[in-house]
Amino acid sequence: MVPGTFTQIYLQFVIAVKSREARLASNHQKEVFSFIAGLINSMGHKSYAVNGMSDHIHIFMSFTPSHSPSETIKEIKRASTNFINEKGWFGRKFQWQNGYGCFSYGHSQIDDVVKYILNQQKHHRKRNFRDEYLEFLQRFEVEFEEQFLFEFFDD
Repeated sequence: MVPGTFTQIYLQFVIAVKSREARLASNHQKEVFSFIAGLINSMGHKSYAVNGMSDHIHIFMSFTPSHSPSETIKEIKRASTNFINEKGWFGRKFQWQNGYGCFSYGHSQIDDVVKYILNQQKHHRKRNFRDEYLEFLQRFEVEFEEQFLFEFFDD
């Protein structure tokens, strides 16, 4: 951090699993989410919540601007992919889909965002990932083209 630089940046990232065959089973999720939280902290950020479903995860952190958001999520995806593949949980290589969603919040919203992320299993009983993600894009007024969205695995 550069002396005299003071920031307060809270970001939520959403990333999606690439292949239906290599979805994150619930018995592996806790270990993957803990790994990602530790990685975030080791990068100089602060992890508030990492949670998700078999086809996607949400990552909420306070962000230090020593790295860009794209560099940060690229490292999270790279390191977690290696971690998962070293475990040998799938018959094929695990990968994340290209791209990510990134949404910013204010300090007063931390508790609500953490609760939302930690309640993913309950939340997704009522809404699939595609609808959730489109709602984020619309609520945050993010322009997008359908052809560049994630490949969704709605069951």
